[in-house]
Amino acid sequence: MLVLNSIDFTYFSFLGRKFWSQMKYREPGVLLWRGFTLQEFANQLFGNKLDYGKGRQMPIHYGSNRLNYFTVSSPIATQLPQAVGAAYSLKMDKKKACAITYFGDGGTSEISLRAEKRQGDFHAALNFAAVTEAPVIFFCRNNGWAISTPTAEQFRSDGVVTRGQAYGIRSIRVDGNDTLAVYSTVHTAREMAITEGRPILIEAMTYRVGHHSTSDDSTKYRPADEMEHWRTARDPVSRYRKWVQGNGWWCDTQESELRNNVRQELLQAIQVAERMPKHGLAELFTDVYDQMPSNLREQERSLLDTIKKHSAEYPADVPV
Repeated sequence: MLVLNSIDFTYFSFLGRKFWSQMKYREPGVLLWRGFTLQEFANQLFGNKLDYGKGRQMPIHYGSNRLNYFTVSSPIATQLPQAVGAAYSLKMDKKKACAITYFGDGGTSEISLRAEKRQGDFHAALNFAAVTEAPVIFFCRNNGWAISTPTAEQFRSDGVVTRGQAYGIRSIRVDGNDTLAVYSTVHTAREMAITEGRPILIEAMTYRVGHHSTSDDSTKYRPADEMEHWRTARDPVSRYRKWVQGNGWWCDTQESELRNNVRQELLQAIQVAERMPKHGLAELFTDVYDQMPSNLREQERSLLDTIKKHSAEYPADVPV
């Protein structure tokens, strides 16, 4: 599958099957599964010399050419048309692969102003995919909330699945808190996308138990006992753990040991990433043009002059 979050191509083997993907910043688990190491995660977060984005991306905006994982981009829903374009290129190249892109329910309501016309990337992506019959999987995490806006105030339709059907796209709704159901659904959607040459929309129904961000207090717009109910009675991790333990494949001792090992590995990765040198400031102006144009050269000179003039205001560990 090709995973879209932003731009970067993917060819990975998932249990023997080829996938191309494009992601969003909530899917680092896909990168981890593909082989992205904790050290690579830490390098990106610290923007050091080994960061593939050369320190030019925001934290948690990962990307990997090696693992065909498109670099994450911040603007809402921009990954959707990117995924369709990537999928269409796979179709033209006659590859037995597909693209997958992830987004939240709020992403389906995204609207942008273009040439005085109101048009959203969700609409453009689904329409483009349906018309071109691109092998792409749209994976929507419907957790009920787009920050503080509930789905009931976003649209009057029956969730997102009916919106896919309106574009002529085969659409599937699944319990997003059931790991096995999600796996089975994506597995089937992947086979459809490749063998039938068509886009598929998956709506995974779940619930956001936490706050949207550290600046958000979601108890101001929903009851705390509702969140606690989902956290304790409907938690997908606990649900899956019980099933695995019931089959005798896992136990509390193994989990405790794994958590301790991962914690140590993570702390070590952070320490290494902190000590790693940064990219030089010159990298701010590279990788866009083959020959740097005059306006960028002028900006580079202006930046260097400013740093020289106010050297005490700039970090000493960043090479000029």
